[in-house]
Amino acid sequence: MSRHKVSEHIAKNAAERAKRLRPDGIGQYLNLSGEFAHMNADPFTDRIEREPYRDHVTVAVIGGGFAGLMAGARLKESGVCDVRIVDTGGDFGGTWYWNRYPGVQCDVASMVYLPLLEETGYVPTEWYVHGPEILEHCQRIGKHYELYENALFHTRATGLDWDESAQLWTVRTDRGDEFTAQFVIMGLGHLSVPKLPGIPGIETFAGPAFHTSRWDYAYTGDPVGGPLGNLRDKRVAIIGTGASAVQCIPHLATACQELFVFQRTPSVIEVRNNRPIDPEWFAQIANPGWQQRWLDNYAATMTSAEPPAEDLVNDSWTAMAKMWRDAGEVSKSDLDQADLEETAKDPRAAELLQPWFFADMAKMGRIHARVEESVKDRRTAELLKPRYYLACKRLTFHDEYLGAFNEPTVRLVDTDGKGVERITPRGVVVDGTEYEVDCIVYASGFEVGTAPTRRAGFDPVGRDGRRLSEHWTNGMRTMHGLHVHGFPNAFHVQSITGGTRFSNLSHNLSEAAKTVAAVIAHAVTTGVAVVELTQQAEDSWMSNVGINPDWRTFLGADCTPGYSNNEGTDLGPHSLWDAHEFPDGLGFFQHLQEWRGSGEFDGLEFHRSDS
Repeated sequence: MSRHKVSEHIAKNAAERAKRLRPDGIGQYLNLSGEFAHMNADPFTDRIEREPYRDHVTVAVIGGGFAGLMAGARLKESGVCDVRIVDTGGDFGGTWYWNRYPGVQCDVASMVYLPLLEETGYVPTEWYVHGPEILEHCQRIGKHYELYENALFHTRATGLDWDESAQLWTVRTDRGDEFTAQFVIMGLGHLSVPKLPGIPGIETFAGPAFHTSRWDYAYTGDPVGGPLGNLRDKRVAIIGTGASAVQCIPHLATACQELFVFQRTPSVIEVRNNRPIDPEWFAQIANPGWQQRWLDNYAATMTSAEPPAEDLVNDSWTAMAKMWRDAGEVSKSDLDQADLEETAKDPRAAELLQPWFFADMAKMGRIHARVEESVKDRRTAELLKPRYYLACKRLTFHDEYLGAFNEPTVRLVDTDGKGVERITPRGVVVDGTEYEVDCIVYASGFEVGTAPTRRAGFDPVGRDGRRLSEHWTNGMRTMHGLHVHGFPNAFHVQSITGGTRFSNLSHNLSEAAKTVAAVIAHAVTTGVAVVELTQQAEDSWMSNVGINPDWRTFLGADCTPGYSNNEGTDLGPHSLWDAHEFPDGLGFFQHLQEWRGSGEFDGLEFHRSDS
């Protein structure tokens, strides 16, 4: 970025942000209910009718994705075997059950992303495995730990109520189940409720339309990774250019007669560099305890001020972490110094002129250069360049996405930040031009920023009839992200108000599952009926972790709209970024290990049934 003007960089980012601001914020989206309920149906597994359950289990786990599977596995290892997992899907997998669109794969290296590899003896085939393999591994975990035997699939929890007299939870579902559990675990995921863009006329389109997380292979053809043969004579629209779209567009590009990609905001496209895993290499690293060592190494590399000397994963994620750590060493010699000095006089701009800013600017320059090198048409390339700060939106990783726009069948329809104007029975309208299509794919993501109980689909009722939504009116409050005062024998396997916000969420879930299992196993083996977090412990935890207020200001005032900043509106209490976090990711995990390993479980009270 030789002699680049800082003022122009700041002004361009601000202008692009302004284009995308909307007064309705997250209210611009629709959920898959009412007239769109048909889009929420399971296209992958037939529902099996059954009689409602009226029994009792020791532990009920709501959610059968990574969180629920790891909780179930760790409970079984701890000797607590009476475990029932309840999930809306037709099998285990969670997000990997629902997201089966072409090209779907993980963005974090398989050795640290896939849980329980060492325990199940599985060797991933690729550095970044694809969705079918991840789904198969979820099923492997379910079989290995015998979690299928008591699972309820195609079942949505609709109510959790604490019965003080019985000291049990009552679990209700949409299939008429009403059973009791001594303990309940909620592992529902952050990105689990699909949303649609609230485009005028969306309900009028006459052709097939579906969300990427409910991919219609009956229409497109081939559900197992081959060409989408049914699309060869079809004009297809895909609305959205985020993570899901980045992965499936290269497959659509070569399958359709014509593909229209409707873009509001381009994504940052980083290098993927996927490759097969060499079994001989894997055999050399897979000595006892290998996966925990890789997890700890990755967390330390990503989050610690003093990372380990060896970076085992060594990918685009860890390179970015090193970039932020070394930001103070970035040279400013390629900048227009007069412009830099003039810009620094502006109080608002001066807030941005920190070491991270210059590292960010240099990195985005390399991202733009990659677009120019990959996309032949100059106008298309210019439209695919992201104009915002690197940390503002979710990063994506792909080595074929940009090249897909060189296909003669692909047309990028950029909306200049405004989004699609309207949808008609025949197609999609942008800036007064109607693009007639046979099918619409919505790559519009998932709900973020709505209340957790809305996303869960139920509102647990704890002691004294107090609802969880009441306790969390001003944002989530927990200890370790796991325990909530006033909700005895209930646990959350997630990371908000708990772990560190870094790329490998499954590490957060793994440590959370181990910790919850340790508490429940201790209660069961010692004859404890009730486990409850004290108010003092919750208050203490919440006062000692938190987001840097400067970071919150940056997200709100400087970032382009997206789910990271509540679509550019006030970061409300339920925003993903209104979370609290431990300053050092590996430090948090070590804290949890020491806390559960001591056997004292500080902050929790244990009561026998006769106390």
